[in-house]
Order: sequence, then structure tokens, then C-alpha cells
Amino acid sequence: MRQLINTKSLSFLACLAFSVSILPGQAKAQASWPDRPVKLIVPFAPGASTDSVARLLAGKLSARLGQQVVVENRSGGGGSIGIHAVAKSAADGYTLLFASSTVITTAATGKKLPYDPIKDLTPIGETGSVPFLIVVPPSSSATTLSELIAQARAKPGALSYGTGGVATITHLGTELFASAAQVKLMHVPYKGVGESLPDLMAGRLQLLLPTVAVGTPQIRAGKMRGLAVTSAQRSPLVPDIPTAAEAGLPGLQVEAWWGVLGPARMPAPIVRKLNEEINAVLAMPDVRELLAREGATARASTREAFGELMRTELTRWTRLIKDANISAE
Repeated sequence: MRQLINTKSLSFLACLAFSVSILPGQAKAQASWPDRPVKLIVPFAPGASTDSVARLLAGKLSARLGQQVVVENRSGGGGSIGIHAVAKSAADGYTLLFASSTVITTAATGKKLPYDPIKDLTPIGETGSVPFLIVVPPSSSATTLSELIAQARAKPGALSYGTGGVATITHLGTELFASAAQVKLMHVPYKGVGESLPDLMAGRLQLLLPTVAVGTPQIRAGKMRGLAVTSAQRSPLVPDIPTAAEAGLPGLQVEAWWGVLGPARMPAPIVRKLNEEINAVLAMPDVRELLAREGATARASTREAFGELMRTELTRWTRLIKDANISAE
């Protein structure tokens, strides 16, 4: 019995000694991070706004970190392929995700995914957000948001709106508008918001929620009429267009956002350093100016605040999808 106890004790002490011995190595690795290039995965094809903002951020972070931050596009599955690649990667700070609000809206549909955006990813920091415009064709008799709502209430289900597809942010945002205004609308999904623009301008659709960056040139050209912007403040790109709250619908606020995430269980020192560097980049005047040209606002945050945003949005969109009886494709 004494020999058995001693053997177990020795085994325990050996394991403990080994665990303690590797701690300095882990601490050293975290302190020297990054000592090689960092991969920033964008789960969409090159050319989209998410990709553009990611490349802007990567360039600035490369200079500040002293290591290249390389953008890698892994599109497919509505973003799920790239997101899963990050979720299953080593939590060492060398594989990161540049995500949009799609990471949450896709999960909110209840679609079976190989990852959980809350449990399998580490929020590092939000980077920016862009609001939407509520627009109508130039032929519409609605010149204010209140007039559009009155028309929708007079003919439930008669007014049609286009989106970039079922359960996309443009679909959910418009359904949130319908819920806040207490109206019923007809959904016409497209493969992308861009494909719906000609039908809106021709009057075949009666309503659309493009981003400020997409809608502003068309409004300036007289090809559509802007009735409200879905952010808390007016957009500098279209300062004459009121917010939804100013236009009589205080319950409506919708913005698409971007942020940086990593795999679950990333070391706190690396997350903290990344958050600090991202926020420093977002404070740069040229970065804020470039984002503003796209109708976006730089949004520095703590990792805790970004995590709370993700959880809050998941709850909001899950509830809306259930209440509006939206089925994912």
C-alpha cells in the first residue's frame, strides 16, 4: 500500500513539475507575439466592403505589429467556411477572422453550423459600422417615412421590398422596420442587393434598405428617394435625410458592423494587445476618413463590449426570425 501511494504521489508531482515547466515557455511565446506573419481570414470574396475594410486594417496593423498581417479570402457557405476555419484553428493569435454582422445573422436562423459564434470564437474588437437607408423609387408618392408607413398600413402586403436574400441583414433590417411600423410587406429576395436596385428605380419594388454607401449615389442622381437613415445619428454622406427616430419611428436602429475575432480560448495578453492596436488604428484620421467615405463609422470598443454586442444581436435577430416566421434557405 505504501509503495502504491508513493508511486501515485511521484506521478502527480512529475505531472505538476512538467506543467509548471512549460508555463514560462507559454508566457514567453505570448510576450513575443507576433514573431511571424498573422493571417486575417475574410469569409467573403475579394472586392466587397468587408474585404476592403479588412485590407485597410491589415495594412495598418502590419506597420504597428512589425509583422505582416496577411488577408486571406475564404468564401463559401454564406461565410461559414471561413468562420469555421478560424474557429478550429490554434488559439495562438496567428489566425484571426475579420467578420461582419453576418456571423450573427446566419446563426440566428437556426441553420446547422459547424461552429457556435459565441462559444467557439473570441471577440477581440469591433472596427466599424454602416447604417442603411430607407428608400423608395422616384415615382413613389411617399415623400416622408410617415407617408410610406401610411401607404403600407392602407394596403397590407401590397408594398414589395427587395433584399440580398432570405435572412440576410437587409431582409432582417426591413422586417425590423415592418415590425416597428406595424405594417405587412411583401419580400422579394435577390442574389444580392445590387440586383434589386434596377427594379426599385423602375418602380417594380416599392421599398429597399441599401447601405448608405450603396444608396447615396443613386439618391444624388435622382434615381431613388431617401426617407430615413437607420442609425442613431444622421449620416455625413446624406445629412439632409433624417434618422428613423427623427422621422417618427424611434424604435428602429439597424447597422451592419465589422469586427475582429479569433478562436476560443485565445491568451488574454494577445487579445488585449490586439484590441489596443486595433483601437489605435481606428483613431487614425486617415482611417476614419476612408471609412467615412464608405458611409461607415469607426467603432473602437473593448473585447467585452464587442462580445456583448454579438450576444445582444443574436438574441434580437433570433426573436425577429421567429416572430416573422422567416425560414432560412
